[in-house]
Amino acid sequence: MSGDRGPSVCVPAAIAAAQEYSDVRFTLIGRSTDLQRELGRNALAPANIFCLHAADVVEMTDEPRDALRRKKDSSMRRALDLVKLGAAHACVSAGNTGALMATAHFVLKMLPGVERPAIVSLIPSRGGHTYMLDLGANATCTPDQLCQFAIMGAVLAADMDGAHENPRVGLLNIGEEEMKGNDAVRAAHLLIAASGLNYIGFVEGHDIFSDKVDVVVTDGFTGNVALKTMEGVARLITDALREEFTRSTVRKLGAIAARPALQALRTRLDPRRYNGATMVGLNGIVIKSHGSADLFGFQRAIEVAVLEARNDVPQRIAARLGVPFGV
Repeated sequence: MSGDRGPSVCVPAAIAAAQEYSDVRFTLIGRSTDLQRELGRNALAPANIFCLHAADVVEMTDEPRDALRRKKDSSMRRALDLVKLGAAHACVSAGNTGALMATAHFVLKMLPGVERPAIVSLIPSRGGHTYMLDLGANATCTPDQLCQFAIMGAVLAADMDGAHENPRVGLLNIGEEEMKGNDAVRAAHLLIAASGLNYIGFVEGHDIFSDKVDVVVTDGFTGNVALKTMEGVARLITDALREEFTRSTVRKLGAIAARPALQALRTRLDPRRYNGATMVGLNGIVIKSHGSADLFGFQRAIEVAVLEARNDVPQRIAARLGVPFGV
């Protein structure tokens, strides 16, 4: 029900995913009239789609605390309740990030010993993609929390990418030298180095897009600033290319000749392909879609949830941390 486009995107994306994953049960949660209206626009809705009514909606402007306390019959809360009860393996939402994080933390609880959840997502890179966390859940982090992020990110990368059985983990810093960075980063550096991970040490901002690292660890403040900067640079490059290729007739002809390469580049860097951020550290799978995601982007977020459920990612994280799952 949330996000910028609500059921008009979420429902057809779920239908497309249900057709792709015929062995998966999809439960659409929200106001019945809205869900049925969107389902009615598709003559052949798959049999593995079901609806569950929820009267309330968590708005994008709601404070997380208010959403948690006052909207217990929201689509967001009902979805997380299903995961808590074991009636669903994962929750996917395009709604209010703060409310989703707060409600998921309250309903599902954290894995034993994990202090904070982290938001992790894919970033396009020369090697295909890089996992990066935290992307905004925690503005400040202790060294222990950064070490936990490293472990959880490594498990996620290994389980989601068969080619990375022992993913390379780097800690984001202002330089590669050991004397660089603040006290928390330097202390985390020592903890991660002793964790048994395939730790390559400090990495810098430009390394995020290289093929030298598979998991980049940082605090949520730095990670979110980096993510928003990447999005801004991507828009700048797109706008600049459009301007340059339309300055003259000759350049327009050049654009036609370069169209296959430009289209391939657009596909490769399409942010919709990387939609679906994981909230790791919880006793369950919660995937956050970008609020402005279109059908393709939201379907990608659903696919991330399916893959994580099939790979038992939270259970594997718990096993790597040496703690029980579901407690």
